[in-house]
Amino acid sequence: MSEYESAIQAWQAGPAASGEGAAMPESFRIPHSFKKSPQHVAALDRVRAWTRERFELPDDAAILVSQVSCMMPGCPPLETVVAFWTDVDRRHQFKLFKPVMDVAPDDLPPRWMRNALAVLEGIDGDCC
Repeated sequence: MSEYESAIQAWQAGPAASGEGAAMPESFRIPHSFKKSPQHVAALDRVRAWTRERFELPDDAAILVSQVSCMMPGCPPLETVVAFWTDVDRRHQFKLFKPVMDVAPDDLPPRWMRNALAVLEGIDGDCC
């Protein structure tokens, strides 16, 4: 049996008696450093909910919230990036220059800036 087949079999079997993922081959395990803590996931959910409320987005609107690291001079080490769509091809985005755990509702741009946050075709928006 290949490593892939044994990983699928372990996944389908569910948590092993000796601990979650014990039967999973090491090469298929997600390193602990890539797993998000429950507090981090809750902070992402909070920012997503605040964004939906602030910009009056419908329940089915796609909202992406992510914490990213920045290595450019002058950037904070961790930033929160938010993107949302108001139409199939109408993306809006903004950055908050702090970790997602530190974001508060007042950090989000005001509702009237919604159209100014739209990403224009041909503009990559990497600077902001």
